[in-house]
Amino acid sequence: MSRGGPLWPPALLKESMNSFKTVIYDCDGVIFDSFEANLAFYNKIMEMLGKPPLDRGDGTLMRVLHTFASQEVLRHIFPDETIWRAAMGCISAVNYRELVPLMRMEEGFRDTIETLCGSVDLAICTNRATSMDAVMEAFDLGRYFGIVMTALKVTNPKPHPEPLLKVLAHYRIAPCEALFVGDSDLDRRAAEAACVPFVAYKTDLPGLAHIDRHQDILPLVFQCKESHSAAFP
Repeated sequence: MSRGGPLWPPALLKESMNSFKTVIYDCDGVIFDSFEANLAFYNKIMEMLGKPPLDRGDGTLMRVLHTFASQEVLRHIFPDETIWRAAMGCISAVNYRELVPLMRMEEGFRDTIETLCGSVDLAICTNRATSMDAVMEAFDLGRYFGIVMTALKVTNPKPHPEPLLKVLAHYRIAPCEALFVGDSDLDRRAAEAACVPFVAYKTDLPGLAHIDRHQDILPLVFQCKESHSAAFP
């Protein structure tokens, strides 16, 4: 599963691989293919401001749109402070529930968390803000996750480590006892800053492991637990 060099010292990795207690997931690009929903969200704001739709062919813009918190996305689109503030004011006027049907849950995700439940704790760490409650409700995900960390609940969203550190504090665990599954460099940088082992999903970013299917994380979690049980009967 590993394709790149790890970001953590071998001794720390050896310790962590015997004691994973929590799996933390990013949302967009990991739990969901939400590209169309996110693009539609920002295009609604563009329409409210009398601006043309965003260019989906702009790779840099699409990456920013898909990974950063909304205030940073709009700052990228509107460097002018006055227009940026107007755009921020439009967010509450967008009913994200109308966009949820455009989201597609990644194949195998629900089966994977069903398997993990009861063996490890689960969390979400996302740069989404006001839309996350609607997403959790629409897909009936609340019962699986003990904590959902959004951009609204922190002073500093990813790539700052604050969201991940709050998850660790919630579960009272050490960084090496968690895994963070992400798909962007923001996720990787947040994991590195928090000293949480990073599992790269459908990307070649460096990490402890790389997975292309959600169920590929199960051997990593359960083999480590079996190893831990054998060492401490």
